[in-house]
Order: sequence, then structure tokens, then C-alpha cells
Amino acid sequence: MTDVVAFPQNRTCPYHPPTGYDPLREERPLSRVTLWDGREVWLVTGHQAARALLADQRLSTDSTQPDFPIPTERAAAVRRRRRAALLGRDDPEHNAQRRLLIPSFTVRRTEHLRPRIQATVDRLIDAMEAAGPPSELVGDFALPVPSIVICDLLGVPYEDHDFFEEQSRRLLRGPTSADTEDAINQLEGYLGDLIDRKRHSPGDGVIDDLVERQRQDGTPDRYELVQLATILLVAGHETTANMISLGTYTLLRHPERLAQLRADPALLPTAVEELLRFLSIADGMLRVAREDVPVGDEVIRAGDGVVFSTSLINRDTSAYSEPDSLDWDRSPRHHLAFGYGIHQCLGQNLARTELEIALGTLLRRLPGLALAAPVEDIPFKPGDTIQGMLELPVTW
Repeated sequence: MTDVVAFPQNRTCPYHPPTGYDPLREERPLSRVTLWDGREVWLVTGHQAARALLADQRLSTDSTQPDFPIPTERAAAVRRRRRAALLGRDDPEHNAQRRLLIPSFTVRRTEHLRPRIQATVDRLIDAMEAAGPPSELVGDFALPVPSIVICDLLGVPYEDHDFFEEQSRRLLRGPTSADTEDAINQLEGYLGDLIDRKRHSPGDGVIDDLVERQRQDGTPDRYELVQLATILLVAGHETTANMISLGTYTLLRHPERLAQLRADPALLPTAVEELLRFLSIADGMLRVAREDVPVGDEVIRAGDGVVFSTSLINRDTSAYSEPDSLDWDRSPRHHLAFGYGIHQCLGQNLARTELEIALGTLLRRLPGLALAAPVEDIPFKPGDTIQGMLELPVTW
């Protein structure tokens, strides 16, 4: 390849990888790409190589290291100054943080939440039906569902959702580094105050459990606790909200697959996995090499930045037959939409449950669901953030 492809790029269709990445699909498992600041890094596009590298502790997630790849200009100042909880920590520190949270995200705990998630979904659809069509599905449904659920789980007052949703938007989409920095400060300030209040008036959420753990043995310290709460709050609603909105849009654009799902609701768990693979909304996991790492005929050198393109990894023809097609008959569970290795998404059980309930109930209760605007007029998110719909006008 003569020209090095830029990363990230905007999608031309919200559920397909950018067409500008097409040359990279022919060069698996590794390519060189250039970031916003002109730096060249490795882009991992092969499924087998991605699994091996994501499990390789010679690659670090510590974003304060000077050679760590910075994907956008607005993220540069923040990433070099802070190490994010969980995602920005290597073992043994990462393992210690993860162990604090594992009991809150088990399959058993998630199943215990199922009736409350169902009640939330039903209540929101009741409100949509009462207001009558059309509806803007992002604001009326896709965002409130996971926001309510994560607030309930963490012990965050939902009446504050407008504040943290706005700060999450600024954190992930800027548009400037000043917006990103201020959003983090606002979120951490809010959660710090909430944690201080919970010391005197405890509840039964995950944050309350962490506050009690700190009271008993001093771990985690206050700032670490604030960081953990911040990443759980932001990640716990942003990703699932985008999957609900983009998943709905994708189903409406694939009427044959939608008809199959309506005819056989038992397909829903498999459909959710296939949508996770197909959409790959979090595209661009980041690492930096601490040592030389051979990969086939190439060597990732110590200090090299490494980016994992989930959208291309999950479309690898060596792992999936006809990967650009949506197919309920395949077994896509080995997709990397939740990552892989020690940093695999802690909340994946909760996300799967929310998606099954939200999408399944939406299709069952609104059998005439359809887009309420021309496809070309429906805005979706740019490529430098989590993929999803900015708005989704629907009718039924």
C-alpha cells in the first residue's frame, strides 16, 4: 500500500465500517495507519491476532505512558494526565480493581435485575404509546433505558440523569479538549460529592458497597473510588444506549431479518450477539507495546502504539463466513465487541440482558415500528466516538 490510511474515519453507513478502511481488510492481520497528529501506529484487523494480542501483557493500557496512542486531539491532554480506572490500568493494579466489582456484575446479579429492567422498558413504551407516534427513539427510549438501569445498579439518583448524560456526551464527543477535560472534572466532582453523602446516608447500590469496603479496610481510596464510579456510570449507559438505537435502525433496514425475529422470538439471544458483532460500536481499543512482540512476519516494537479495529476484526472472513451480512444462523459468540483478555468488558452480562429486553419488547409491543424520516435525513455519530444514532425518528 502506497498511502497510509487515516484512523479513525466516519462511517458512510452507520452499521458498516468506513469505506476508507477497505484497503486494510486485504492486509490482515496488521496494517500501519496514521492518527490525527500524523503518528503512525499498528492497526490490528485480524481476529486471531487480536485475541492473542489482547491477552498479551506485553501490551499496556496505561495511557500516561509517553508513547501511548492518542486517537483524537481533544483526548490528548486528558489521556496523558490521567490513568482511567480499570481500562487504563495494568495488572496487578487492574486485577485488584476488577475484583472489587466482579460480584456486582455476575450473571446471577444481572438475572436478579431482569424484572426491574423489564418494568423500566414497559414504562417507557407505555409513555411512547400514550404520546402517540412519531417518537424520537434515542431520547424517548434508547438512552433512558440504560441510564435508569445503571443509576439503579450504582445507587445514583436518576433525577440527575440530564447532568451526567450531558457530561458523558461532552466527554466522548467534545468537540474540544477543554470540553473533555471539563466534563471529567464535572463528573468526578458530582460523584465525589455523592460518595461523601453516602458515607452518612448509605443505600444499596454498587457505589454504596464500595464506600462500605473503603470504610472497612481502606480500599479503594477516595479518588480511585471516584474514578471507578465515573467509568461505570459513563460506560454503563453510553454503550448500551447506542446499541439499542443503532440495533433498532439496523433491524428496520433489514426487513427479512426483522421478520424472522418477530416470527421466532427465541432467536433473540443469537440476534443480540450477531448485532454486537455486526455493529461493533466501540471501534478502536488502544495499547502501547512495552516489549517487542512478533506477529507473523512483522514485529511490534517496544514503544509502538497499537489500535484494535473492532469493526474490521469482527468482519474477518477467516472467522466469519460472509461477515458483511446479518445472519441469525451463525454462532457469533466469539466476537470481540466486548474486547478480550483481562480487560474484557465487566458489564457484558448486563448489556446483553438490557439489549434482549429492550429490543425484544420494542418489537413485540410495536409490531408496526418503522422509520419516520428518509434514511439520508437520519443523523448518526462520527467515527471518533462510540457509534450510534444521534436521533432516530420512528412511527408505528
